[in-house]
This record gives sequence, C-alpha cells and structure tokens, in this order.
Amino acid sequence: MSAADPSAIPAVNLAAFLDGDDEQQRQMAAEVDHICRTLGFLIVEQHGVSKQVIDDAWHTTREFFDLPLQQKMTTRSPDPGCPRGYFPIASEALAKSLGIDTPPDIKESLGIGPLRVPQREISAAELEFHYGENLWPEQPAQLRASLTNYMQSMESLGNNLLRLFSAALSLPHDYFTQFHADPMCALRCLNYPAVDEPLLENQKGAGEHADYGSITVLKSDPLVSGLEVRLPGGEWIAAPLVPDGFIVNIGDMMARWTNDRWVSTLHRVVSPGAAGSSQGRRQSMAYFYNTDFDAEISCIPTCLADGETAKYAPVNGGDYLHQRFSSALEPS
Repeated sequence: MSAADPSAIPAVNLAAFLDGDDEQQRQMAAEVDHICRTLGFLIVEQHGVSKQVIDDAWHTTREFFDLPLQQKMTTRSPDPGCPRGYFPIASEALAKSLGIDTPPDIKESLGIGPLRVPQREISAAELEFHYGENLWPEQPAQLRASLTNYMQSMESLGNNLLRLFSAALSLPHDYFTQFHADPMCALRCLNYPAVDEPLLENQKGAGEHADYGSITVLKSDPLVSGLEVRLPGGEWIAAPLVPDGFIVNIGDMMARWTNDRWVSTLHRVVSPGAAGSSQGRRQSMAYFYNTDFDAEISCIPTCLADGETAKYAPVNGGDYLHQRFSSALEPS
C-alpha cells in the first residue's frame, strides 16, 4: 500500500457539468468516461448538497454510535437477513462477497433503506427485503429527521450524477432515470472503532470488496484516513482526505451495464485503530444508489463494439442485490 496520492483519484466539478454548455458537457463527459474505464473512482466537488444537511447527519450518527451497545442493539432486526437497522462489530465480512474467507470486519453500522414504497405490484418477500420499514433508533431524537434529509439530498445528487454518467456513455442525459424511479437506495452509516489489540490475519475494518449496485456516494471522514483503492496494476493506494466533496464509485451493476467498459473497483478500509496506529475511530456515510427492484440490467448496446457479444446475461436488479448482500453476512 502506498501513501495517499491526491492525483490518483481525479476530481470533477459537478456544477460545471450541470451548468455548462454542450461543448463543456461533452468535454467533461469524455473525462468521466476515461476515469470510469481506468479507475471507477472520482471525487465530486461543487455537488450542491447543503453543508448543514451533511453536518446534521454526521453529528447525530456519531451520537448514535456513542451510545452503549445494549441501547444500540434495540435497533437490531430480529431477521439476520434484513439489510436495515443496527449491525454490531463483526457481523459482516465483506470479502466473502468475493468468495474470500476472512475474519469478520471491525466495524459497526446503521442501515437505512428507501423512504418510499413503490406503487406497483411486488411480492411480500421482495417488498420486505428491499422496501421494508426502517428501524429508527429512539435516540438521538433528531437522528431520523437528519438522516431523512440527508437521504433526500443524496437521491437528488444521485440523479445528477447519473446525468453525468449517461453523458459519459454518449447516451441521453436522462437515460438511467427510467431504472431509478423507485430506487433500492440504502444509507450505511459506519463507525470503525479503535482497537487495542492487533487484528487477526487478513482482518480489516472492511474487507476488500466491490460495491453491488449502480453508484456509491461516500461522505468519508475528513480527518481520519482508512479507505484504500486498488489500482489497475494491483497496487493499493490510500484515498485522500476529502473535507468538502464526496468520493463516488461505480458498482457492479454499472459495470455489467457497460459490458465492463467501466470498472467496478475493489476497495477496503483499514481499521484506524490497528496496532501501531495513532489514529482514533473513523466514521463515514455511504449512500448506495441502486436501481428499481424489477429493473433489468443488460448490456447497453452502445457499449458493444462491432462483432462483440455481451459478457453477462441480463439480471433482475432486486435479485442481484439480495444475493450479493446476503453473501457478506456472518452467521448469527
């Protein structure tokens, strides 16, 4: 692993794209296409999300993680396969989603699912897993309101990012909108606590993994490092600290859509409290902007060269997400 290199993850100005003329948008779209072909990670600046909304969500989430474990566990779902609610330390091993057997991750999280239920036919099982009722903690009192505001802002940001990504694929700017009318979005508020003893072999704050869905919008800790990204050559680099922007990466669904023209890049989190580290806890908020549950993910025709065939059979978005999420859970 090498030190953080601010130039290794390029930054883009989202407002410049949204407000730019046709030529400016084409130039930025070409730049983003190159980034997604080579790395799949970018830093998004001038994103339009209110600092107050971000700060409120950040601070109330921190207050939640400061609560005693017994109190946090009241927000734990009785269903071990539920993606919402509180997940205590060692309840996941993300590397297992790649078939890599590692010790469980040293992190705890609070998962929030979609804020609205789709007005369409959906089975009871699909409804419960993808759009089931959220498990809101009673304390802090303002947490529900702050995270609701944050998720609404993230959906707006996600739509604007999808406009940029559509342009980068030479598609109409609203191309991806049809697949995200009732998104299976998810917010994961994460806390990586300091640990006093050395980690087990191959144990991380979050094991290496690729994200499963369309795009991920990460508000990373502005003061404590830990996120590492795997470069195309196999080297791991430390992501830079990003005080005001978001770190955005494409997920496996987007890679499948593009027939691997774009890469869904492996990343991991090293526990900041590992032996020999002087850093304290690390916090982050990851927003996963995914498709509708019944969206078909099949190769975009413009991503097929003459004579080329699709690498992947079409998949249902909901089934795909369910399988990938379940593969990373530790037995309860």
